[in-house]
Order: sequence, then structure tokens, then C-alpha cells
Amino acid sequence: QVQLVESGGGLVQAGGSLRLSCTASGRTFSVYAMAWFRQAPGKDRAFVAGIRRSGDITKYASSVKGRFTISRDNAKNTVYLQMNSLKPEDTAVYYCAADRNSRPIVTTRDMYDYWGQGTQVTVSS
Repeated sequence: QVQLVESGGGLVQAGGSLRLSCTASGRTFSVYAMAWFRQAPGKDRAFVAGIRRSGDITKYASSVKGRFTISRDNAKNTVYLQMNSLKPEDTAVYYCAADRNSRPIVTTRDMYDYWGQGTQVTVSS
């Protein structure tokens, strides 16, 4: 079992930056692949970015590629999402998720075993 807690959300103007953090407790953090998803009002929860256990392989949704960067610090049990050049369409609740299986980064929410409570990101135009 692992518990995930996100932080770092807030209100920012278009073009600005935010960094989200997700800190894990419980079982060893480094055994999990991690990902960020987001859910806008009236929309499904969608994959944003993922990172393998060792941090050497990442994957991004096309809508954020080149603007967002996912990283992790296994010593701190934390995964980050650096978000630059934010747009109003990035407004959503952002969730981190953990996948306990050893496999390529998956983008389907049902494949993830643990979830945080979410943090709100609002980008004003």
C-alpha cells in the first residue's frame, strides 16, 4: 500500500509556470512507475506524463510535450511535474498515480493502482 499527497497547485496567469509535487509514503517508492493525470470539469481524467521507476524513461501527452517535464527523486519519495508556458486549457485538477507493475508507461487510468487526492491548477487568460 502507498499513500500519495499532491501539492503545488494554484492560480497562475497564462504563460506562467507551476511545479507540482507528489510525495509518497508506505511501501518503497522506487518500485513504482509514476504518472500525472488531470481532469477538467465535465471531462474524463486524462494522462499527462509518466516516468519509469529509474527515472530514465518518460512519456508525455501531445498537448503538454515541450512545456511540461516530469521527474522524480527516489531518495525523497517524490515525483514532480514542472509546468511551463501554461495555457487556460491546462486548467484542471491534477492527480498523481502509481503503477506497481513492471511494464512500459501506461496511459490508461484503470492501469494505475494508487491515486492522490488531487490539486487544483487554474490558468487565467
